Amino acid sequence: MEKQIVFLIVLLITLGIFSFSIYRYVQFFRLVKPKKIGDWGKRFMMMVNIAFLQKKILRRKWVGTMHALVWWGFLLILFGSAEMVIDGLFGTEKAFSGLGWFYNFMMALDDIFALIIAFAVIAFLVRRLFMHIKRFYGPEMRKVDKMDANIALTIILVLMISLLGMNTFYLIWAKQTGNEILGSYPVSSHLTNLFSNVSSETAWFWYQFNWWTHITLIFLFANILPYSKHFHVFVSVPNTFVGRLEPLGYVENMENITKEVKMMLDPNAAFEEPAEGEEEAVERFGIKDIEDVNWINYMNSLACTQCGRCTSVCPANITGKLLSPRKVMMDTRKRMKEKGPEMIKNGRNFDDSKALLGNYLTEEELWACTLCNACAQECPVNINQPSIILGIRRYLVMEEAKAPSGLNTVFSNIENNGAPWQFSPEDRLLWAEGLKVPVIADVVAEGKKPEYLLWVGSAGAFDDRYKKVMREFVKILNHLKVDYAVLGVEESDSGDVARRAGNEMLFQMQALTNIEVLNGYEVDKIVTCDPHDFNTLKNEYSDLGGNYQVQHHTQFLQQKIASGEIHIDGGELKGKKITYHDPCYLGRANGEYDAPRDVLKAIPAMIVEMERNKSFALCCGAGGGQMFKEAEKGDKEIFIERTEEALETGADIICTACPFCMTMMTDGIKYTNKEEEVKNYDIAELVSMSMGL
Repeated sequence: MEKQIVFLIVLLITLGIFSFSIYRYVQFFRLVKPKKIGDWGKRFMMMVNIAFLQKKILRRKWVGTMHALVWWGFLLILFGSAEMVIDGLFGTEKAFSGLGWFYNFMMALDDIFALIIAFAVIAFLVRRLFMHIKRFYGPEMRKVDKMDANIALTIILVLMISLLGMNTFYLIWAKQTGNEILGSYPVSSHLTNLFSNVSSETAWFWYQFNWWTHITLIFLFANILPYSKHFHVFVSVPNTFVGRLEPLGYVENMENITKEVKMMLDPNAAFEEPAEGEEEAVERFGIKDIEDVNWINYMNSLACTQCGRCTSVCPANITGKLLSPRKVMMDTRKRMKEKGPEMIKNGRNFDDSKALLGNYLTEEELWACTLCNACAQECPVNINQPSIILGIRRYLVMEEAKAPSGLNTVFSNIENNGAPWQFSPEDRLLWAEGLKVPVIADVVAEGKKPEYLLWVGSAGAFDDRYKKVMREFVKILNHLKVDYAVLGVEESDSGDVARRAGNEMLFQMQALTNIEVLNGYEVDKIVTCDPHDFNTLKNEYSDLGGNYQVQHHTQFLQQKIASGEIHIDGGELKGKKITYHDPCYLGRANGEYDAPRDVLKAIPAMIVEMERNKSFALCCGAGGGQMFKEAEKGDKEIFIERTEEALETGADIICTACPFCMTMMTDGIKYTNKEEEVKNYDIAELVSMSMGL
């Protein structure tokens, strides 16, 4: 009875402190913006795959397997922990033993995984203390953060040792007293040989000692976690559930901007008015401070393990720039910890003259991001770091009118000319001079409807290098007698650059204008050579009423080769060595890695992969508006890093499938003085060359 009373007191104290900690977080969640989620079935399956099957952490094979084993072991050991709580409350011994074979099975797994976790934790401590793994370090990683990890790992190690000790001395006591052994303990049964001279009384003492050590540490750990980075033990599972279901390239629409834009385009548009006596709340555009993030952003910050996987794959950070996606999440959590209590005490409008932007995250950090989504791809618990970065960019651009000068020029050109460059919209079809390229207005005037709309894009229309790509792709279309047409002068910039640079209003103006034109011609199928436009038309226009079947030209070519419509003999490409650079907005953003490679396999050349390829591929450095602005300070430019990696393959040709990538890789080849030895071609040009067109 004494044991039960003591246990009950300890349990009530534990639950009381833990409840207070959770209540504090509930109050913090009430301070941030709401956000609706749906598709519960899909979310459940995503949670199972990522949280329980550890799909993302296993991307890194060896270390990922160790982490996964620790996680799976913890889940199994929860069975034994629950039994200990029952035993402590009711004075029973091995309360779940009535489950028979299942109990034996679970106890055996607990015993085995206690040893596995102990060895894994020792390996983790060695890595952290002696191996100086780069991703464990960084300006944002203070001594207290490193100590936090080491303390947590040490507690876990002691938990596993006490579990094995409990099982070992239980076996010794049961054997010496003739009691039935309840459960199966394959590891601890061998450990009993180390304590063969221990008496039953001593064995019982150490059994109880390890029992109390284990359960007390569990209670202690549970109450340390809410104040530690290891709070992710509780938060990571629900965080994977609320993660985004959309492709990584998708950017969520801002409904408040949509209303503003529609009013600008049509002052007579009708909108639901606020109820009588109510004033319409003025909502800040974007994120300035912690109250501007939504509850999923805040949950992301709590789920962050500070593992550094995001920062280790960030192209900006790799090349010495200030941006660290891990720091973005850490600073979000720190800002709430600082401001949240004061907001609870003084109201949501409390102002301490500080902000997430400026006092925590600098403009230099935020503008260094290429929005390549490598960080979001790599995060093992589904954190979406770019959403906060983009949110702050939106605030800077739309509330403060602050953007790098190069981007301001781009905004002005898109608004006035429908393209990032200062060309007349009337010149949008000059790239096709001398080619037979049908214009949709003429085709429709003849009472016909083309099967495909070829979306040329601003780069295809005005960039001198990419105009050549468009011409070669059109030659392929004409050779295949594809029923297609272009918008010609009616096409305008998709708005991709504007959106990712934070100018959501300009993006939506472009999108709504383009959608009106596309829907006017009843366009169903679109094919484009630009992955950025591919992503925007496919994933984002639908939020504004533009629903189309969109293909990237590599997907189109893949289908035509597979159907036998394209016949390739190779020509001058025979025997050449080709390496392919994955565009972020085709590969990582939309999961398309096979189509371009299938096309290249049809060419009789040698295909060699870069060290970082497919979902691990490094960004070229042009995305997120970077191509149109000066790069932030760093050790080197991102495009140089990527070009050097491509050159290490010894390839004769660097193949791209994106106008931005082509520009950056071409510049990289020039910078490294390899223009005579190495060529840069788009995949459409290689197919055209192979067909002898």
